[in-house]
Amino acid sequence: MRLVWIFVALALVLAVPFLLWRDVGVFTPERAVAWLREYGRWAWLAGISLLVADLFLPVPGTAIMAALGFTYGPLAGGGISAAGSFLSGALAYGLCRALGQRAAARLVSAADLVKGEALFARWGAWLVVLSRWLPLFPEVIACMAGLTRMPAATFFLALACGSVPLGFTYAAIGHAGVAHPTLAVLVSAGLPPVLWLVIHRTLFARQKPESEPLAKPR
Repeated sequence: MRLVWIFVALALVLAVPFLLWRDVGVFTPERAVAWLREYGRWAWLAGISLLVADLFLPVPGTAIMAALGFTYGPLAGGGISAAGSFLSGALAYGLCRALGQRAAARLVSAADLVKGEALFARWGAWLVVLSRWLPLFPEVIACMAGLTRMPAATFFLALACGSVPLGFTYAAIGHAGVAHPTLAVLVSAGLPPVLWLVIHRTLFARQKPESEPLAKPR
């Protein structure tokens, strides 16, 4: 399916900055804290901007989130980190949905595009939720969701399920000063699918009675 090649091409394009600047190492958690402090009262905005810029630049998002947690505490830092992660995914989705539909139609057949749309309509939420803690894949999945015109409400809800645990977990790790955040990886990978499962089942339970025909009176 040609849509797979678009996925691969997006991954390669987004990987180029990481390959070009892999040895720079600017944003370790310690350097990220120092960089944020240079912005004083606007450090939160600088942090969000960096997390959004992760869509185009090789910014280690978890290091920025840890620095925000160290600077603002686990709650405020977590909220700022979650907002930055959410906005990054939303921007990728929005740009590809608005600008990439015509390009996708030229690159793939109508049948392939329909298959891609069906795939993301059914499994896209799980792909979004499960990819947020991985490097590179969050941006690729968000772009593919936009290209295949995944329902916006489903995408943003799944994006929140992935971004919120990620942001708060790494902010808490940064606030606590833990050097090897194995727990952060486990929580940020394991909690989002649980949240999505609960929300999905709750929404389905609410919609199911509306779709069932009314029982005939005896």
